[in-house]
Amino acid sequence: MNTEETNVELQDAETKDAADPAPVAADADATEADVSEADLDPEEQEKQPMTGGDRAAEAASTGGDAAAAAEKNGSVKLKIPEEAEEVKFTGLSKEELLRVAGTPGWVRTRWALLVVFWLGWVGMLGGAVLIIMQAPRCRDLPATSWWNDGPLYQIGNIQAFTDAHNLKGLEQKVDSLAQLKVKGLVVGPIHVAPPDEAMSLRFEEISPEAGNLEQFKGFVQAAHRKGISVVLDLTPNYRGSSGPWFSNISVTNVAERLKSALVFWLNEGVDGVQLSGVERVSSVVPSLWNDIRAIVQNGTDERPNKRLLIGVTERSSAEDVSSLLSSTGVDLLISRVLRAGDADATERAQSVQRLYSSSSQTTLAWSLGGRAEGHLASLVGPALVKLHQLLLLTLPGTPVFNYGDELGLMDAGTTFPKMLWDSDEELNETLQEERAERLSCRSFFRSLSELRGKERSLMFGDFLLLSNSSSSLAYLRVWDQSERYLAAFNWAEEAAVLQLSRATLPRQAAVVLSTNSSALPADSKVDLTNLWLGPRQAALLRFPYTG
Repeated sequence: MNTEETNVELQDAETKDAADPAPVAADADATEADVSEADLDPEEQEKQPMTGGDRAAEAASTGGDAAAAAEKNGSVKLKIPEEAEEVKFTGLSKEELLRVAGTPGWVRTRWALLVVFWLGWVGMLGGAVLIIMQAPRCRDLPATSWWNDGPLYQIGNIQAFTDAHNLKGLEQKVDSLAQLKVKGLVVGPIHVAPPDEAMSLRFEEISPEAGNLEQFKGFVQAAHRKGISVVLDLTPNYRGSSGPWFSNISVTNVAERLKSALVFWLNEGVDGVQLSGVERVSSVVPSLWNDIRAIVQNGTDERPNKRLLIGVTERSSAEDVSSLLSSTGVDLLISRVLRAGDADATERAQSVQRLYSSSSQTTLAWSLGGRAEGHLASLVGPALVKLHQLLLLTLPGTPVFNYGDELGLMDAGTTFPKMLWDSDEELNETLQEERAERLSCRSFFRSLSELRGKERSLMFGDFLLLSNSSSSLAYLRVWDQSERYLAAFNWAEEAAVLQLSRATLPRQAAVVLSTNSSALPADSKVDLTNLWLGPRQAALLRFPYTG
């Protein structure tokens, strides 16, 4: 039975039902047995509702093409089968694809798509090249060595530095020294050197009061494990008064013996040597001095890293120091340049500027104090220790500190005062305040030292002098696209206002560290056109690169 026939029959049945105004309701108690199917003609049978058995039989007779009808309110719902099954497209066969691909139209389309594809790539590549060409170019990093990465820490007297009074005690303090973020330890002299006796020098033998060779090896290994290099001071007559290097008669002999000692100590693992009086030795015995330089500075296959040769001079003028750097060929030269300008800060800043302009900053060393001069706190006063820590750690070059300078250690009548270490002992109120001040000073030093070792502008950035007077100083450290750092100082006992204006300076900068965190707290903003600094106060500021 097709769809049209079914619709006609259903319509006829509805017409007839509508013509019959009052169909007789079946008795509720009647059963199928009351009406015999035999008494109904075929047409009437078709009009009768189908029972479940009838529907199943009809469904079976039609081969399952029609679904079983559901009976509801006397009507019959039928599922009419689709006249034809859905045709699925399975794609072109391999032969058909090959025929299509070979047609002229497809060839033209394929070439057009390839042209569009490559034009797109060329356009993208050209855009990338244009962006790269227009972007600011990054400067190449300068060639630096390990001693340019952070401060050096001098321990001129082993006995005063540790409670154990020997090299074993020094090994036990390596962890504490590593917390200061120092890159190298300058130790000694510790060799046997009777005062003013050139022939009694024994460079390769450690003085018994300092320890022995095994202790020294243990110390060097402990320092290397912490990433700290070791420089040995081999100044010959460090206990005597004559020199440098004794008289003209003995200097040749001493220099010759020093050559073999250098080979010995470098083989024991030291990373450099410090010598005083280098200007005189280099002029009196230039050939021997060249040999000494070659032994220290030239690497080998076994030890490819360059060793450090430090020279120490009493000269204080920038011109003299620049000349000595060139004539002696040392890697670093510790001088008295910063001490020369004690009375006038203007002269000190000008000396820094002249040295920076005439020499590579990788060869510049800045120091206040040492074996002969004493400690920082004794030279500048306890109130200015943090200010000078900030100065030394932000100048272009390598800062060199004496042991205890991080704490504000005072000389107290000797240039080798006993080092102060924290202990758990109970202290009275005065001593507690002193210890709190030492810890504050040490924390300030450690923060600056860590910053100096990771910020490129402070490691090897350009030095730009912004302001310079008899009582104040401000300069900028800048490297390529890195953050900029501005250091500002006021040595006066009254407040100062610095008016810093430059095309490359922003209106404001953020405080990184200050010697008075109450007046200038970290991360606060300051106005560079009216930078206020309290009495004897210094601050390190930061602002971003803006192009």
